[in-house]
Amino acid sequence: MGHKVVVFDISVVRALWETRVKKHKAWQKKEAERLEKSALEKIKEEWNFVAECRRKGIPQAVYCKNGFVDTSVRLLDKIERNSLARQSSLSKEGHKWSSEFVFELFGEHWKEFPDSLKEQTHLKEWHISNTLIQIIPTYIELFQAMRILDLPKNQISRLPAEIGRLKNLKELNVSFNYLKSIPPELGDCENLEKLDCSGNLELTELPFELSNLKQASFVDISANKFSSVPICVLRMSNLQWLDISNNNLNDLPQDIDRLEELQTFLLYKNKLTYLPYALLNLKKLTLLVVSGDHLVELPTALCDSSTPLKFISLMDNPIENTQCQDGDELVESERDRQHFDKEFMKAYIEDLKERGV
Repeated sequence: MGHKVVVFDISVVRALWETRVKKHKAWQKKEAERLEKSALEKIKEEWNFVAECRRKGIPQAVYCKNGFVDTSVRLLDKIERNSLARQSSLSKEGHKWSSEFVFELFGEHWKEFPDSLKEQTHLKEWHISNTLIQIIPTYIELFQAMRILDLPKNQISRLPAEIGRLKNLKELNVSFNYLKSIPPELGDCENLEKLDCSGNLELTELPFELSNLKQASFVDISANKFSSVPICVLRMSNLQWLDISNNNLNDLPQDIDRLEELQTFLLYKNKLTYLPYALLNLKKLTLLVVSGDHLVELPTALCDSSTPLKFISLMDNPIENTQCQDGDELVESERDRQHFDKEFMKAYIEDLKERGV
């Protein structure tokens, strides 16, 4: 019995596969068109573009038009070129970004903030000093990533209530300005660790709402007109450094020992006549600096060498101010002197620490 030979027509097989390939390519094309029109694909593209813009610090107002995102690559390149050119130009005028998240402004030719700043809401730090700026803009609340507000030696006369919305703020320095009050909303900045309001000369109190600053470890309210230690300060349970020197203190509160974590306490240039025994309950206190001109009573244990406390009593030698015809010159002279006193005392304390005295 012979073998059966099966014979295929190769043209039939070829035609069959060509048909299947055509159908597959048609399906692929249709699927590609569907994905191109898909809202999900469009959303993904826009999200990636927005993420790239945010990473490069490009403000949303630039790439959003009427609520829609323009994902043109050419637009992105143009924005970056303009941003770099603007930053380069401004840096020559005392205005610069020292890094992607840090803004610096200095020089007396600045009387207000540059308009471009309101678009840089990704910034984490402002360092502004020696300007003639008087007002902090209310749009500061948009800077939700803000960690440090360093604003010493300007002409700032008030802080906006909106500053209380900076929930991530850790350091606020408004020293040597012209503040007469601190907004109670600052108490909402519960992560604040460092507060420096020194050298404003006219501050007489801090709002009770600042009692909420439980993370505060450093408070400097020296060179003002405080007649007592603010109640809110006594409720800052984590406080380690308190400078209330050069004020109008006549005495210290008997519950000063509430500050159980206090390590450094600067009281010089006040009108204290005695120091309460409650100071002996501050077991972590290692440095106490007071003025001795008016002191008539103090706990003898403060001078005991067996304790870790370095008790320093200074004799005040007030500098006689030459009366100027121009009142502003006298005030400016006073601010300069107060600043010099602070810098001197800072260097003095650092020297003590280095020598282990």
